[in-house]
Amino acid sequence: MAYSTINKSTLYQNQVLWSGNDTARNITGVGFQPDMTWIKGRNIDVPNNVFDVVRGATKHINTSATTQESTQVQSLTSWNSDGFALGTHDDSNGSGRTYVGWNWKANGAGSANTDGSISSTVSANTTSGFSIVSYTGTGATATVGHGLGVVPKMIIAKNLATTNAWIVYHEALGNTSYLMLNTTDITQVDSDWNNTSPTSTVFNLGTQGNANGSTNAIIAYCFADVAGYSKFGSYTGNGNIDGTFVYTGFKPQFVMVKKTSATNNWVMMDNKRDPFNMMTEYLLANDIGVEGTGLNFDCVSNGFKLKSNSGGTNTAGGTYIYMAFGQPIISNSGTPATAR
Repeated sequence: MAYSTINKSTLYQNQVLWSGNDTARNITGVGFQPDMTWIKGRNIDVPNNVFDVVRGATKHINTSATTQESTQVQSLTSWNSDGFALGTHDDSNGSGRTYVGWNWKANGAGSANTDGSISSTVSANTTSGFSIVSYTGTGATATVGHGLGVVPKMIIAKNLATTNAWIVYHEALGNTSYLMLNTTDITQVDSDWNNTSPTSTVFNLGTQGNANGSTNAIIAYCFADVAGYSKFGSYTGNGNIDGTFVYTGFKPQFVMVKKTSATNNWVMMDNKRDPFNMMTEYLLANDIGVEGTGLNFDCVSNGFKLKSNSGGTNTAGGTYIYMAFGQPIISNSGTPATAR
């Protein structure tokens, strides 16, 4: 595990809300210049669109589908020091529509990395344990450099050139196992995906086309644990409205949860749509639908407690994985940290 020098988590991961107006504009208030921005409409059925600086502005991929990367010149048009600029597209700036943008800081447009057998372009932030990795698949067993300097706990990858599903590695699933971000499916097992654990320098690929299609452009988002800032783990539900407590070591500001033992959605919660406890409003990474309510995450100083018995977050005996980002009440330097 990396150990945090982060005293303000919102300099590395943050959410921003806005109402669309059909006019090209800047969205500010992120607190840093993002390197990855994930946009979802809240009150309208629109795709989950992910943008990153390595691929470039206007190029988006949809987590709720298997579609190839596409370019939309009126979507996210650039990033700036406190957010990003939007055009007039309905997916991100339609009049009368509300939106959320989840943002992460990497390290700019990226640089060459030759740590793996496949050369990659990597934008890595070793402080916050996040990297954006672009590479071209070979269709043969290979390794790819990720630039984190520590072992990634979660990797989300998409073949940009095909309609292959999104593929997700999570340490709690183990080698050869994966989930698909665009579906409700349970854990899949395939030794052609990745049968060797990632290292501090590379992650491993088999011959599966989702993350290693021959001559195909691939993008991967890699995440590592950083004590007091980010956590990637698993828990077992208890089926009670006084549910399981999940220890993170910080107060979560963004949480994504997926049931692995049965079909269910990828649930996303954050502290901007719910600025006061509890977090109740959710969106789904695998679905275009509008925002729902009632899942009830009680976010406290050192983790979150499930306060509903929804199948997506807390069935009795159900197993779940999660990713969480947030802020400790006391930083590693011993000074008080800002928390909501």
